[in-house]
Amino acid sequence: MDIQKYIESGILEEYCLGLLTEEEQAYFIQMTMLYPEIKEELTAVEITFEKLAGANAISPDSQVKQRILASLDFDTGDKKSNLNRFPQINKNSKNSDLWDMVNHLVPGTSAKAIKIELIRADEYFQQMLVIAKADIPEEEHGEYLESFYILKGLCECKIGDVNHKLGEGDFIEIPLHVKHNVKLLSPLVIAILQYQFI
Repeated sequence: MDIQKYIESGILEEYCLGLLTEEEQAYFIQMTMLYPEIKEELTAVEITFEKLAGANAISPDSQVKQRILASLDFDTGDKKSNLNRFPQINKNSKNSDLWDMVNHLVPGTSAKAIKIELIRADEYFQQMLVIAKADIPEEEHGEYLESFYILKGLCECKIGDVNHKLGEGDFIEIPLHVKHNVKLLSPLVIAILQYQFI
């Protein structure tokens, strides 16, 4: 048997890539045990493949794992239980703290113009994560006080006759029985919407 010709045939690479049949694999393993030169060359090919894989690896976005696990309803490091203790939002809320608690709920892409994800609901409050790609039409409430906190993006909220320009970290409360709407000034707005029942 011409060992060098066998090594140069591409069989080692095919073995590493899993392209051999079971019978071919069994024969190849037998050859590595009979001929130390083949075993040595196999080790070199495996190391080369590992280096190529490492050099061409693409690191996914740091949020990808959390989004996948969240979409499967998998408890990712107590984040779901943290939502049960989601704080009441107000003008003193800290953007980075709120974002850390809800960012795993933000999908990578969504075709919906407005996506709403419930965060917390009890007898006093209802809180939702709102991901908007479209304006929010005019509405009015009498049964709860509405407020929202902008996590990402820019918008303009018209409350009565007054326009309020809002961006990341801004909080606004809407009085009872006052018409209001939201116009997006950026392609996407992510906000915490809060209803306080009266």
